[in-house]
Amino acid sequence: MDKIKEELLDRRDGTGLLRTIWRYALFGAVVIVVAVYVGLLLFGTNSVEVLYTLKVQKKSLERSIKYLKKENARLQKEFFELKELEPTE
Repeated sequence: MDKIKEELLDRRDGTGLLRTIWRYALFGAVVIVVAVYVGLLLFGTNSVEVLYTLKVQKKSLERSIKYLKKENARLQKEFFELKELEPTE
């Protein structure tokens, strides 16, 4: 019963209203901070998009390395044939 009286008195002075406003403001600030954090994760410099782009670039470079190694072996073979030498491998 005393608790109900205290709540009614708090509502009369406006402190109950201030507490409610403070809670909503705090909740809103937390939501904004979380939204900014998620936005940075998705679109920032350490984002998922950048990670995906780097993975695609890595695959492309690995394919390029394989191609260049094959091309190098072919050109070395051609070089040794032109010099009339046997390859050492």
